[in-house]
Amino acid sequence: MNKPSYVINLCKSCGLCIHFCPTKALQFGEERNNKGHYYPIVDYAACVGCGTCAVVCPEAAIDMLKGEE
Repeated sequence: MNKPSYVINLCKSCGLCIHFCPTKALQFGEERNNKGHYYPIVDYAACVGCGTCAVVCPEAAIDMLKGEE
């Protein structure tokens, strides 16, 4: 299954990935990146690897890593 990988310092806390995640596998964490923005954390047990988060991210802060099926 594919898994999202974040470049946390590109995240600007827009929340689009969280809003559009069909399984609600994303939520903002409690830590901030080097620009002072909270960034999402992934519940990999809930993530289905659909890639919606990567598609909607306006900062291209999310890549989908290929995993084993």
